[in-house]
Amino acid sequence: MAFDYSGRLERLKDLMGDRGVDVVLLSAGADLSYFTGYEAMASERLTVLVVTIDGEPVLLVPELEAPRLEVGPFEVVAWGETDDPVEIATRQRRFPERVAVGDHMWSAFTIAFQKNWTEAIWVPASTLTRELRMRKDRIEIEELRRAARGVDLVMGRIQDEVRFSGRTERDVARDLSAMTVEVGHDTAEFTIVASGPNGASPHHTPGDRVIERGDIVVCDFGGRWEGYYSDSTRTFCVGEPSVGEAEVHGLVQEANQAGRETVRPGVPCSEIDRAARSVIEAAGYGEYFIHRTGHGIGLEVHEHPYIVKGNDMPLEIGMTFSIEPGVYIPDRFGVRIEDIVACSERGPDTLNAADRSMVRVD
Repeated sequence: MAFDYSGRLERLKDLMGDRGVDVVLLSAGADLSYFTGYEAMASERLTVLVVTIDGEPVLLVPELEAPRLEVGPFEVVAWGETDDPVEIATRQRRFPERVAVGDHMWSAFTIAFQKNWTEAIWVPASTLTRELRMRKDRIEIEELRRAARGVDLVMGRIQDEVRFSGRTERDVARDLSAMTVEVGHDTAEFTIVASGPNGASPHHTPGDRVIERGDIVVCDFGGRWEGYYSDSTRTFCVGEPSVGEAEVHGLVQEANQAGRETVRPGVPCSEIDRAARSVIEAAGYGEYFIHRTGHGIGLEVHEHPYIVKGNDMPLEIGMTFSIEPGVYIPDRFGVRIEDIVACSERGPDTLNAADRSMVRVD
């Protein structure tokens, strides 16, 4: 993929200048991948990108991992087993006043850096990096669209290819994970299959509960596609739903649509949450919608912007996030419908297209 890593690093330096940051330190994680294209191993051997306000970016890597690197707009320094990588890194900038450290930097490394730069003020690097990462460019959105189409394919195959009744949640989850990879994902990163009363737990871990006729089953899964994530949820019924279950599902489907239709540049993130939540509250189920309406998605499955009350950040073109209202009735069942949406100049660009109605399965 032809990402402009040089441009990304230059924009980071511009932000550093605006915020008075002298050094940014990024270790293994999505920020490092975003600025370099390199996916480092998180280990006791330090990998760190050192970006200084007035110098060339330097990527320090363990010598044994250096062959994995491709040429980029940064200097590569391979350190040996007896070297001190923190000492090498701190030579890049003497006496910085303000250092921004990546959210995924291990505490042991952060403390070691702080011992070398004792006078510096330390801030989270995410206050800078999220400003760039949450505004996706055309190539990023197309990667997210491909990932979304992949899980849509899986959703479309479930009714004909996956048996629910008489099998455990864990068994069904294995099927969905395998299908996620079959359709082109590099990995299946997470799979929730929550049946019957377990559906009232939004982050339920699939277990040994045997799915029964009449169960409502929440299926939430996704994976990585060329580094970018998919994440989608649909709710199925094993057989015919009751009138009340069908009513709740229709309500959540309406809330999902209301949230998506509100997306356009300039609208506050909180307004998207309000649009979806008000549908559920008006029907008397507000107490059962217990999480935010959505989260940003990209190189991480959860990132900025967050679609939640109190976040009045206005949407901008390129922001990409989930819309996933839900109703969770304790000891009975849950319903969630989730789509990934990009904010475009025309309004909502919904990346998922799988059937949102309650699909009957065997």
